[in-house]
Amino acid sequence: MQFILQKKSLILSIIFFLFSCFIFIFLYGNINKIKKTLQIAQEQLQVETFQRDNVKSLVNSIKVIEAERTLLENHFIKSSDVVPFLDTIEKLAMNVGVQAEVVSVDLPKDNPSMIVEMKALGNFESIYKLITLLENSQYETEFVSVNIQNSNVVDLLISKNPQWNAILRIKLLSFIN
Repeated sequence: MQFILQKKSLILSIIFFLFSCFIFIFLYGNINKIKKTLQIAQEQLQVETFQRDNVKSLVNSIKVIEAERTLLENHFIKSSDVVPFLDTIEKLAMNVGVQAEVVSVDLPKDNPSMIVEMKALGNFESIYKLITLLENSQYETEFVSVNIQNSNVVDLLISKNPQWNAILRIKLLSFIN
């Protein structure tokens, strides 16, 4: 009887052991599946994080160069909008106390530039300052011709501050058709 009891205990132990092994193998397989799924999710998270960081870096780069881009765009004048350049010329003339008037604007077909002719009236020092300011303006310019004459010879001899006439032909090199 004891032998039968030992046999039953052994059989029950073997069944319990086999059942435990089956449960262990089943749980181990599920854990490996979950582990693989977790690794794939982590890789996707890393890729998305990397892409998000790249987008943030790109946005920051765009913000950094925005001011430079605006400055560069302001340096060039488009044929559709020459008004800012003409306004700049007039403001420079007013700043130095010269009466200036844009006489003509010429857009040569064979050359990607613009030629502006202007008349200026003021004392010699102010006209000279205007020319200097135009040379040093934010736009790339070249003087085609500069003609400065005294408006009245008698005025030159009598007055301490005679008036001078200037005709300036300015070629705008930073021009986009």
